[in-house]
Amino acid sequence: MANQGDKHQAFNIVIIGQNGRLQYEALLFAASLRHSDPDFAGRLFVAEPQPGDRWNSDPRMSNQECRAALERLKVEILPFESHHFGSDYPYGNKIEALRALPEGEPFVFFDTDTLITGPVSEIPFDFDRPSASMRREGTWPKLELYGPGYGDIWKSLYDKFGLDFESTLDLDQPDEYWQRYMYFNAGWFFYKCPREFGQRFEEYALAIRDDPPEVAAVQEFDPWLDQVALPLVIASFGGGRPGPELAGLDGDVTCHWRLMPLLFARESDHVVNTLKEVAAPNWIKKVLKNYEPFKRMIFQNKGQKVRDMFDRDDLPKREQAIRNKIKKANLWMR
Repeated sequence: MANQGDKHQAFNIVIIGQNGRLQYEALLFAASLRHSDPDFAGRLFVAEPQPGDRWNSDPRMSNQECRAALERLKVEILPFESHHFGSDYPYGNKIEALRALPEGEPFVFFDTDTLITGPVSEIPFDFDRPSASMRREGTWPKLELYGPGYGDIWKSLYDKFGLDFESTLDLDQPDEYWQRYMYFNAGWFFYKCPREFGQRFEEYALAIRDDPPEVAAVQEFDPWLDQVALPLVIASFGGGRPGPELAGLDGDVTCHWRLMPLLFARESDHVVNTLKEVAAPNWIKKVLKNYEPFKRMIFQNKGQKVRDMFDRDDLPKREQAIRNKIKKANLWMR
C-alpha cells in the first residue's frame, strides 16, 4: 500500500448512473474528469442498478446516446443488484454498488452531481484511513423537546456497534453543538477496499434502519440513513474527519453542485467556466440537452441570470434563502 505522500497512487472512481437525471449527471461527471484530469490512471465506473423486486420500474440508464457517450469517455458501466434498498431508498445505491467493485483496489465514491475541476489524481489520499465530505449541514438528528441530546443519540449508535465514541468528538466544539459529533455528507468517501467498506456500510445501515437504539428510534432515517451510518463505518476502519491534504475535495478539485441553480448562484467562476467547457462539445451537448435543467441553465443561459442575482462574496447564510430568491425569479429547476 502506497504512503499518503504518494500523490500518484492509482485508484478507481465510482458514481451511480440510472434512468432519469442521474444518467445525464453521470455524463457530465465523466466528461469533467477527462477534461480536468487527463492523466487519471484508474478506472471510472458508473454503477448501474439492475431491475428486480426492489424497483418499481427498470432503473437502468435508458438513453442510448448517453450510454454511447459514456463509453466514448472510457467509462465502465458496472451492473449491481439491489438486495435491500431500491425504489424505497435510492440513496442505498451508494451502499450496494460497492460490493460490485474490484476487491482490494482503492476507490473513491462521488455523488453523481459532482464536477471534477482539477487533477483529482494528485490528491494524496491515505486509503488506509477512510474519510468523507464535510460539506454538510446539521440535518440529523432533529432534537425533540425534552428528548435525548446529540451526545446521547450518537453515543447509542457507537455503543450498538462496539465502537469508541469519545475519540470521534471534536473537542473544539461545545457540548451538544452538532459539529462536535462526527457527521459527514456522503457526497464523497474512500477506502482501500470497496467490498469491505460496502459490506460494513450495508450491515450498519440495515441494523440502524431495522433495529435502532431506543434513544434514536424516534428519529427520521429517510433520507439520512446513509449519512447516519457513514461516520460509524469510517470510525470502525480507523478513519475520521478529513485533514488539510484533502482540501481540494469540495475545493479547487471537486464541486458537489447538487442542483444546477445552486451551482450558478454560489460556485466560483472556475467551476462555472469548467462546466461550460465540459458541456460544449457537440456530441456531449446534444445528450445533455435531453435533461431540462441542463438545457435551460447551461445552454439557454438561465444559469447566468441566476448568477447575476447573487454576490458570491456575500451570499445568504442559509441555503433556503438562496432557493427562495431563485424561485421568486421563476428560475428554479431541479
